[in-house]
Amino acid sequence: MLDTYGRKYVNPIIDKTAKDLLKLNLKPNHVTGIAFFVGVLSGVFVYLDLSLIGVILLWVSGFLDAVDGSMARISKNTSALGTLMDITFDRVVEMSIVIALAMRFPSSRIYLLILTICILFSMTIFLTVGALSDQKGIKSFYYQAGLAERTEGFIMFSLMSLFTPWLVLITNLFSAAVFFTAAQRIVEAKRILN
Repeated sequence: MLDTYGRKYVNPIIDKTAKDLLKLNLKPNHVTGIAFFVGVLSGVFVYLDLSLIGVILLWVSGFLDAVDGSMARISKNTSALGTLMDITFDRVVEMSIVIALAMRFPSSRIYLLILTICILFSMTIFLTVGALSDQKGIKSFYYQAGLAERTEGFIMFSLMSLFTPWLVLITNLFSAAVFFTAAQRIVEAKRILN
């Protein structure tokens, strides 16, 4: 929801960073790779109980993940491979946090597994609708908005990493939000795919 409605407020910063990185002759896929590396590294720091560093790296990764798409659009260098890398790397970064927390807190694993299933369910709907829809947005596929988008995910992963005494509660709230988003996407899919 924040991605859909708040993006216009941060777009000037994202676009300026994108232009600056293009001037350095960086390509969008280079920045995608950097965002991926930094994002996976965030999971390592969460696992090592250096969660504040992990959360900072997670947000740097997310920022670069937004910048790479802006770079591709500004340079008119969008590609199917870039979209594939972007979506795949996003999930790996998210799972690096889930795995780190599951390794640190074995008693929370079932709840983290349920969260993973909810994310998989919601993303399957999101990607399938994106592939089947004739509608396109500024991205190279149809983007279904919902309650829990990437920024909400980062907020929840941050809370899960920083406030571990409440890990189960935060994880369950996150799972519920993702499941609700999946339901929103199913309702929208029924409307646009008929």
